Amino acid sequence: MLDLDLRLPAELGGDGRGTNPEQLFAAGFAACFHGALSLVARQAALDSAAISVEATVAFGRSPQDGGYVLHIDLVVSWPGVTPEAATPLLRRADALCPYARMAWHGTPTTITLAAS
Repeated sequence: MLDLDLRLPAELGGDGRGTNPEQLFAAGFAACFHGALSLVARQAALDSAAISVEATVAFGRSPQDGGYVLHIDLVVSWPGVTPEAATPLLRRADALCPYARMAWHGTPTTITLAAS
């Protein structure tokens, strides 16, 4: 269970000294992609133990409408596996990972006000 002191990021006028939603999203995305890549690695009979995934999520504005957007960078480290072997598995993990699918295709969302 998480119990965090959430704060606005500095880009939105916050003090930047607490956990912000972008950091939580980055942690979830990295963990999800790691799981998807580990699965496809095992299916290809490759050792997934050394895989690490680092996610950076940047907060910005859309040039189209000025709304808020996120930019996501994933960096995968997989010692001992060649780029030729890893690249097709990265693509398969990208197609499998729900966070990546959400980033590419969007996610249907329902917002409901709870009865008071």
